Amino acid sequence: MNSERIIKTARTIVERFPKVHSDKDPFRVLITTILSQRSKDENTEIAADRLFSTYGKITEIASKEPEQLYDLVRPAGIYRQKSKRIIEVSRILLEKYSGKVPENIDELTKLPGVGRKTANIVLWVSFSVPALAVDTHVHRIANRLGWIKTRSPEKSEYALMKVLPGELWGPVNGAMVEFGKAICKPRRPLCRECPVKTYCDYYAAERNSVEEETG
Repeated sequence: MNSERIIKTARTIVERFPKVHSDKDPFRVLITTILSQRSKDENTEIAADRLFSTYGKITEIASKEPEQLYDLVRPAGIYRQKSKRIIEVSRILLEKYSGKVPENIDELTKLPGVGRKTANIVLWVSFSVPALAVDTHVHRIANRLGWIKTRSPEKSEYALMKVLPGELWGPVNGAMVEFGKAICKPRRPLCRECPVKTYCDYYAAERNSVEEETG
């Protein structure tokens, strides 16, 4: 697929499946994104709401022991590991960054449990820095559409940065997640309902396969 069609398709997905981030507080976004690792969105939201309604300040979380967070973050899964990590990150932010979340990817990825995906989400949502967060949804859908041909989210990030303009880097992550949940599902995607099926390699291949079988 040529660059012009990729950009047109990406814009359509962003417009049709926008992800609204109501909370842009850097610390809350960072901790919520850590909670979201290997967790469904709805479970992440429950855990984040419980945590921040109980301990609303970074100093409160940093002063706790992991066991005190277990019940709060349990809905997000891997709650022991995440509780320990959240407290550790909070303490480091207080000790090394005066309680503020860094605004660059190099410093963010020095924090325990913070990879490029998490860092890029924080940069975009909280600081409006053009950053492309690539998770399994973005990786899977971008390859299915035919934008790129990569084997890992890490490689997909750099490949997508070459074909998408910076203004789409931030919005495309949330939009792809919503698009993936509603239409472009891992199994049995709803191709007939897809607004970008005419620009999709997967749909073209499936349609050709059906035509060959019935022809």
